[in-house]
Amino acid sequence: MKVIAFNGSARKDGNTSILVNTVLNVLQNEGIETEHVSLAGRQISGCIACYRCFREPGRCHQKDDGFINEAIQKISRSQGVILASPVYFADVTANMKALMERTGMVARAAGDMFRRKVGAAVVAVRRGGAVHTFDSLNHYFLIAQMIVVGSIYWNLGRGLEPGDVNNDEEGLRTMRILGENMAWVIKKLHG
Repeated sequence: MKVIAFNGSARKDGNTSILVNTVLNVLQNEGIETEHVSLAGRQISGCIACYRCFREPGRCHQKDDGFINEAIQKISRSQGVILASPVYFADVTANMKALMERTGMVARAAGDMFRRKVGAAVVAVRRGGAVHTFDSLNHYFLIAQMIVVGSIYWNLGRGLEPGDVNNDEEGLRTMRILGENMAWVIKKLHG
């Protein structure tokens, strides 16, 4: 059993990473393999609606990078997916949006290939826009027919400067319980 986490933050080791690692640590303690993929430093373009993925399913045919096809393979081989983003102008980061567009379109074109995988959204926020960002991430899971896991509150943590989220005990507790819930669902489905 494996969970792949995609971190959409431009900061490789910022608050979003801390939140994701909190969830992943719980999953690892539950015996689930994890991988944390940072989108920091990558230049990912959005879907160009070429629809080649419908004619030749299973991969994105844009020539800009091989990362998206690697991401598709990582999701395909995993039982769970975490999409994490800080809030940028009340939504996900541009790289996260591009990842969602392109992997989502390929999955749809290939007969909903991510259907029934377990998905969880994680959001790092300074103040506002967290719920919209959380909804954007969850909409990806829902349209892909994935099973969405929650926690005791919306899956978010508060902080501005790198490390600030360590002072948000409720946010960290939410992430730990998210990890517990995600592990439970994955084990019920795949154990």
